[in-house]
Amino acid sequence: MAEARLLDMSRVPFIPGRIHATNNLYQRYGPKGFMEIKILENDNLYVRVDLPGVPDDGVRHRVDSVRQKVVFFSGEETLGGDGDKVDDDVREYSGTAGLGCDCCEITGVDAKMKDGVLRMIVSRVKVRDHDNKCTHFLPPNTGKSGSYNTDEPLFKMFKAAEPNPFVVKGCKLSTSRRRRGDGGGFCVSFDLPGVCSDDILVLPNENEVKFYGENKEVYEHDDSCRIFMGAITRSSVCAPGVPLLSHDIAWDAEFGVLTVRITPPGSSNTNRE
Repeated sequence: MAEARLLDMSRVPFIPGRIHATNNLYQRYGPKGFMEIKILENDNLYVRVDLPGVPDDGVRHRVDSVRQKVVFFSGEETLGGDGDKVDDDVREYSGTAGLGCDCCEITGVDAKMKDGVLRMIVSRVKVRDHDNKCTHFLPPNTGKSGSYNTDEPLFKMFKAAEPNPFVVKGCKLSTSRRRRGDGGGFCVSFDLPGVCSDDILVLPNENEVKFYGENKEVYEHDDSCRIFMGAITRSSVCAPGVPLLSHDIAWDAEFGVLTVRITPPGSSNTNRE
């Protein structure tokens, strides 16, 4: 398990406007939406789907064998260690993506899962209307998540949060918090799809635990990196009058999910990290 790393905040880049994507309240920059579909120059489709928590080898996909129009995908989040999750907390995902036309058929799918993001190259071929370029795909509103200015009141920001439409079991939002057993503090999780553990900084101070994540490895068909920033406030995890820095603060990140464990002094869980 990684320990919290300290960093001078002057090294963290400033994001103009501090705009949130409504599909993830902690995203500050980069492509938005739980899914993004692009038509490539060779007429294949590029599909990006956020499935945070799903292991790199834990996703399944298949092409509709009848109409050859859509790709079905599914996956399940890992249970995690140290009692971070119970069975009811584990998320299961399921969804489809593909063609929204009658003139093409899917001929193949090259899929790769990495850091909670499924990326697929969907090959297709024209079966009719060969003279017309096809620009139809499903679902049609991918990458259209709105933006939200964080200068607005906090309650309005959370009201604007979109649920993940591909979650069929478990929490649909981009963060969750649960109390650990035996008075052992809190476990707080954040979805940072595409970001590996080496590209995450956790920055505790007396008032909050800040985090910063950036997927520095930008894939060929992605427009840019994605940057995530946020914080856990002292009042949300500490008893009144107990300093935040007196707690044991540990974190790890796996499959696009950052998990921060905050354990109060004297807890039976303090030495289990």
